[in-house]
Amino acid sequence: MLSERQRMILSAIIDDYVRSAEPVGSRSISKRGNVGFSPATIRNEMSDLEEMGFLEQPHTSAGRIPSHKGYRYYVDHLLQQGQLDGHELDTMKLSFAQKIQEMEEVIQHVAGMLSSLTNYTSVVLGPEVFSTTLKHLQILPLDDKTAVAIIVTNTGHVENKTVTIPEGIPMSEIEKIVNILNARLKDVPLLQFKSKLYNEISVELSKYVSGYEEFVSVVESVLQNDEKDRIFLSGMTNMLIQPEFKDVDKIKNILDLLDETPTLVKLFAPSIEGVDVKIGAENSIAAIANCSLITASYSIGGSPIGTIGIIGPTRMEYARVIHLLNVMSKHLEVSLSRWYGK
Repeated sequence: MLSERQRMILSAIIDDYVRSAEPVGSRSISKRGNVGFSPATIRNEMSDLEEMGFLEQPHTSAGRIPSHKGYRYYVDHLLQQGQLDGHELDTMKLSFAQKIQEMEEVIQHVAGMLSSLTNYTSVVLGPEVFSTTLKHLQILPLDDKTAVAIIVTNTGHVENKTVTIPEGIPMSEIEKIVNILNARLKDVPLLQFKSKLYNEISVELSKYVSGYEEFVSVVESVLQNDEKDRIFLSGMTNMLIQPEFKDVDKIKNILDLLDETPTLVKLFAPSIEGVDVKIGAENSIAAIANCSLITASYSIGGSPIGTIGIIGPTRMEYARVIHLLNVMSKHLEVSLSRWYGK
């Protein structure tokens, strides 16, 4: 699609723009030792690249900047293998060598390292968002109006919640509901409870239980997984130092998104093995339509159980971030295998 010369010029423009955040002109590209083309030749190629949609010209007299299409071509076809320097590798190794007692500490540690090493915003979803399932639910009446709900998960976690029983629902009906829930929700990830409860189980409850509607909201509150406890953010203020985000409304939309737990869970759900790169408009959420989202799933026993990721400007050090996420996800898998290997 692109000639070798166009590929070289596009790559040089993106490299320069990532470093400077300033539009890149033909003269600065021609001064590179490895280019060997005159400014006039480079200008012509830049004009052609702009016509094809790989570059944009923000002002008439300015140089060019990469478009989202240009970044995508760069990531897919021109990216060189990223590297971490010795100090960064040592920091990572020492960090994972620490004796950390809780799984949550490991995840938080990873989020902090990612934001520190990249100067972008990191998001890490802990494995229990996706892997914790219901083993058993029991509801024991305390009196006519209240009951204790006992939830047991596949990880051995037991939680008690006091709930208010809707008026007019006898204990025999509650027992029917609990039996249906145990039959239909056993081994279902906590993350899927709400959609399964309203889309499938409510239909079944309506066949066997009278007055079930009021109790459905009670059940939802009992089974609601606290997703926020499994989402770890670091470097949120790093967005503020990026020149692309000087617009207050733009940065506010991004920060609001980072506070929307259900949206983040969907956005970072592990879907493919390896690293996934979404650039600009490839992101389905409007708040990050001018950002790049790079994620890597981490697995235990061959099954993806969580995700680490970076949100930053499209003017991102793609090679370095991709390499970092690859390395970090492998270290994380080794650390987490201590818990999942028990």
